[in-house]
Amino acid sequence: MRGEVRAKALPRQWPLSYVEKHLQATERRFHMRVSAITVVCLAALAACGDPAPETKPEAPNPTPPAVQAKLRAWEILLPTPPLPKFDAEGTVPHAGAKIWYATVGEGEPVVLLHGAFGSAENFGFQVPALVKAGYRVVLIETRGHARSTRDPNKPFTYALLASDVIAVLDKVKIKKASIVGWSDGAIQSLVLAMKHPKRLNRVFAYGANMDSTGVIPGILSLPIFTELMEKAPKDYARLSPTPTDYQGLYSAMYNMMLGEPNYAESDLAKIRGPKIAIASGEKEEVVKSQHTSYLGKAIPGAKLVILPEVSHFAPMQKPDEFNKAMLEFLAAE
Repeated sequence: MRGEVRAKALPRQWPLSYVEKHLQATERRFHMRVSAITVVCLAALAACGDPAPETKPEAPNPTPPAVQAKLRAWEILLPTPPLPKFDAEGTVPHAGAKIWYATVGEGEPVVLLHGAFGSAENFGFQVPALVKAGYRVVLIETRGHARSTRDPNKPFTYALLASDVIAVLDKVKIKKASIVGWSDGAIQSLVLAMKHPKRLNRVFAYGANMDSTGVIPGILSLPIFTELMEKAPKDYARLSPTPTDYQGLYSAMYNMMLGEPNYAESDLAKIRGPKIAIASGEKEEVVKSQHTSYLGKAIPGAKLVILPEVSHFAPMQKPDEFNKAMLEFLAAE
C-alpha cells in the first residue's frame, strides 16, 4: 500500500524524512513540538466515515484480535461509522479559499471542528448523538483540508482559520452557535472565543494546546500513530478537489505550527462571554496534563473535564463516554 501511494496517488509525501530534515535544521526541542502536533493531527483526523456514496473510504487495516486483546482502551481506535445524510451542503468563498460545510438536524446549532489533516468524517460517532439530542450540527472542514480549498499564496494562521468558521456561520445565517473542537479544532474554538465571543454560546475544547510548551515531545514512535499516519494522505486524496496537493497542505500547516499557537496567559484571561470546557483524557499522550490544567485556570470560568481511560483520541476510543461529557456540557445551565 505504501508503494502504491507513493507511485500513483500522491507525490512523495510524508514524512518522517521531511520532518527529520527540519529537525536537523533548527533547535531539536522546538521542532519536536511541531512534529508531535503534526502526527497527532494526522492520527486524530484519520477516520473512515463515508458521507458521499461515490467516494467510499478505504477500509482500515484492523488490529489483529490477538494484539487488540493485549491493548488497553486508550491504545485502540474504533472505526468511525458513516456520517448521516446531510440536510444541506456547500462551500463558502472566503479569503481566497472555498470552505466546505454541511448541516444535519434541527435545534440549537453546534459546530464541529476537526483536527489538522482530517475531515468531518472524524465525527462519525458524534453527529448522530448530537442530532438525537436535538441539535443542528454544522460540519466545517478546515481551509485546505478534505473538501475545502486553500489559497497557496496566503499563509495559514489560527486567526484566519477561525475567520473561515465565522464566514460559514454567516452563510447559513447562524448568529450564535456552540463549538465542539478536537485537537487542532479545539485550538480554533478557543481562538474563536477570544476574537468572536459574541458569536458563541459554549465551547467544548478537547485536546488543545495554546502555546508550544503544552505539547509532550517524543510521540512519534507510539504504536497508535502508525496506520493513521499512513491513512491521512489517502483520505486527503479521496476527498480533496486537489488530490495531489497533500504536500502543499502539509507545508502550509507546518509553517503555521512553527510559530502558532502562541497565546499568552494574558490573552486567555481576556476571554469573556461563552461558557468553556477545557477537556482532555486521563491517558493524554500529546498535551501535557499541566498545560490542560493551566488552560482551565487561565480562562475565566472555564470548566475542566478529564475523561478516564482515554487518550487524545477519546472520540474514537470511548465515543459513548465522550458524547456523554459533551452533551452534558452543552445542556448544562
